[in-house]
Amino acid sequence: MHIVAGKEWTKLLVLFWTVVMAAERLANIPQVDITPDGVFKYVLIRVRSSEKGDDSSIDIVRGYAWANYHADIYERVATELEKGGGVDCECLGGGRIKHDSQAKKLHVYGYSMGFGRANHSITTEKLKIRYPSYEVTWADEGY
Repeated sequence: MHIVAGKEWTKLLVLFWTVVMAAERLANIPQVDITPDGVFKYVLIRVRSSEKGDDSSIDIVRGYAWANYHADIYERVATELEKGGGVDCECLGGGRIKHDSQAKKLHVYGYSMGFGRANHSITTEKLKIRYPSYEVTWADEGY
């Protein structure tokens, strides 16, 4: 039996709280944030804990009508998330979303010239959770 004391205990305690705080930070990031209506570009982003010993991550969907390029969305979101520390971002791909709030429909399609095609099935599953009363579909066709 090994008894942990002194510096070892402090290191373990710091590591534990670092992992807890990183997990809490990931849990507080909304998984979906998109423009309320219209057709717009979106990106699928993997947000990972950057803390040593913590390999937790989440995938998030961000889509906005203001973006001329998929990179505009990724750069703004990644900069905002990473400035708080404790996380790193990676763009997994992009596409477009047609959001018809009146009809309660979301359609995911297309690809990003810069980042490639996102896995639309992951995106649609996240959209279904965020918009449970919507019809959510996807296709690989279109740009």
